[in-house]
Amino acid sequence: MKKLFLILAVIIGAMTASAGTNRTHDVNVLPRAAQIILKENFKSEVSHIKIGKEFGHIRKYDVVMTDGTEVSFDKHGNWKEVEMAPAAAVPSAIIPNPITAFLKGNEKDAKVTGIEKKNYGYEIELSNGKDVRFTEKGKFIR
Repeated sequence: MKKLFLILAVIIGAMTASAGTNRTHDVNVLPRAAQIILKENFKSEVSHIKIGKEFGHIRKYDVVMTDGTEVSFDKHGNWKEVEMAPAAAVPSAIIPNPITAFLKGNEKDAKVTGIEKKNYGYEIELSNGKDVRFTEKGKFIR
């Protein structure tokens, strides 16, 4: 029994040691796709980048902009989540067209302040406090 606990302690210690986060200001550490998304869609400068690692492998990048905007990317540079600075709206190029069309018809006075890719599709945060969900193809769920 003591050996089992010792083995578990060693495994947990190794997992904890291999997990971690590095910080940098160098945009060049990001995959090319992430660099392009930032350059084409966001005006603010990068404040810092948190590189999330697990077992020594990069799993995600969390980019914090100087205006407070946060953009998360997977290890390949695909955006996963965008949280805008106060009073700012998610760039329209980030939002799939069917979602934009739905929002123009149903929530025309609200701005999209956040968007996140989920297993089922997208979760959208609006400036009026509503959270709206859509399928992967942009069909309204709730």
